[in-house]
Amino acid sequence: MRVTIADVARTAGVSKTTVSRVVNGKADVDGSTAARVREVIAHLGYVPSSGAVGLARGSSRTVGMLVPSLTWPWMGELLQGVVDTVEAADYGLLLFTCNRGAESVRRFTDQVSARAFDGLVVVEPENTLGHLTALHRAGLPIVLIDDRGHHPEFPSVVTTNHEGGASAARHLRDAGRTRPLVVTGPQDFGCVRDRLRGFRSVLPTGPVVHGDFTEHGGRAAVEQLLASGVEFDSVFAHNDISAVGVLKALRAAGRHVPDDVAVIGFDDIPMAEHTEPPLTTVRQPTRRMGETAARMLLSHLGGTAVPDEPVVLPTELVVRHSAP
Repeated sequence: MRVTIADVARTAGVSKTTVSRVVNGKADVDGSTAARVREVIAHLGYVPSSGAVGLARGSSRTVGMLVPSLTWPWMGELLQGVVDTVEAADYGLLLFTCNRGAESVRRFTDQVSARAFDGLVVVEPENTLGHLTALHRAGLPIVLIDDRGHHPEFPSVVTTNHEGGASAARHLRDAGRTRPLVVTGPQDFGCVRDRLRGFRSVLPTGPVVHGDFTEHGGRAAVEQLLASGVEFDSVFAHNDISAVGVLKALRAAGRHVPDDVAVIGFDDIPMAEHTEPPLTTVRQPTRRMGETAARMLLSHLGGTAVPDEPVVLPTELVVRHSAP
């Protein structure tokens, strides 16, 4: 049976308030009384609730993280970056997803109201920006890992999506590819617009098919172009999952990669090394993004002002056999 604060108080012959003050290091407890309470705590093996200790000290030493879903292919690396940084600072992490829509948001709000965490790292779920803005204005420290467009009210960590798209285009251009197909992600994502603009700044012509970041979307885009008779000698897919669909559709159509069609993805998820052929892609520094966002939040909780402008981390083109 778990030892409670009431057990400690009864054994030590003091009130629960006195035990709480000793646990939280308050200076207004008589020295001999405090020593007796600590002896009882050690003897009974009492472990104070971290939440109760945190509330008494004005801090939970816990960070929250809100994400749309854990199924996004790069989410594991991002989360690991946050976890490594938070745990190294002796903080805990509460993870919230929005898999259940309004119900998930309601449960998350309950935890905010209970002061279960001191600040929040966010990969913005859809339809939550207004809610997050209200929490931020009410005093909740928030750092955004931003793939949907710049939100100037929040401190944020971003990556060079425009340059990433441009680097893919330069690589194809330098390899003599002049008829690229671009398979985008959802058009309302800021990263999608930036990747397309970057690519078009180098290779301004060629068909564009608006996709959805899924394997099915990548496959459907290639099938659509092949059926229409439009010729293309390369594909830039806006994420690696779409690129996998592109590779499968080209293989099914008898097109050889990279001899007939070169393919470049975006993200550099672990799967990219193991496609057939291995995928050339633009690497996002997802673990570093998580680490950086967590460090920003922890520094802010420690009293350091957050930067006014987004912290920008660079992308990197990783060349493999799909577009040598």
